Amino acid sequence: MVYFPPMRFPSSLLLCILFGVALTAATLSGCAATQVSLAKKDLVVQTKMSDSIFLEPVEPDQRTIFINIRNTTDKDFFLEDSVKATIANAGFQVTESPSAARYRLEAQILSVEQANPTAAEAVLNNGYGGATVPAAAVGAGIGHASGGWRGAGYGGLVGGVVGGAGELISGSLVHDVTYMVVTDIQLTENAPSGAYVRSDLQIDNKQGSTGRSRQTVSSVGDKLKYKTRIVSTANKVNLEFTEAHAPLADGIARSIAGLF
Repeated sequence: MVYFPPMRFPSSLLLCILFGVALTAATLSGCAATQVSLAKKDLVVQTKMSDSIFLEPVEPDQRTIFINIRNTTDKDFFLEDSVKATIANAGFQVTESPSAARYRLEAQILSVEQANPTAAEAVLNNGYGGATVPAAAVGAGIGHASGGWRGAGYGGLVGGVVGGAGELISGSLVHDVTYMVVTDIQLTENAPSGAYVRSDLQIDNKQGSTGRSRQTVSSVGDKLKYKTRIVSTANKVNLEFTEAHAPLADGIARSIAGLF
């Protein structure tokens, strides 16, 4: 048997190889960071509605609406002023009396988080009353005091090795950041004079490990109710929430006003 001794590289050659690998990684990640910075330099806001609502036209004196918007998140996201102003500009009289209004708009802001496009699409498809945070898709973590969140995954560093190389080349980390706002909408309309609306509510109760019972509760009233969900996203490189707040609120307000 012929014995071949193990090859030994001079320490200087090994250092050169390691330096070459690091330099290549730095170059590639730096190019990726630059590409993302150029592609995502402008703020892009998108607003989508889960279900369509079609309302019959009404006479001008019937264009009255009561608006109530609640924020149940832990984030300061202000929407009511934008919605009232946009709907008023559409020719509606905003009233503080629910009983005096033809329409009653109730909205609940359920989530204001950093997320990725997959999470936003899933939350939209869940529709009114559905889940708002697909755990596997939403970025996690809290950023600095200015209000931005730095999420894991999509909200994290661009490219596989940008963490070190991007900082080495550009002096700052590049983040592809998306903020998502989830709002559930319930719109109530007075039924035409003399008309009555029947509503059926089904309640499923689990009985043990295999059984299930269903109850149906019926009621008659004079209100038509419509429900939908609005998901709005803002995307930009190194985006801070303070920059995204107003465009997100305006997009949601225009989407709501478009129902009338």
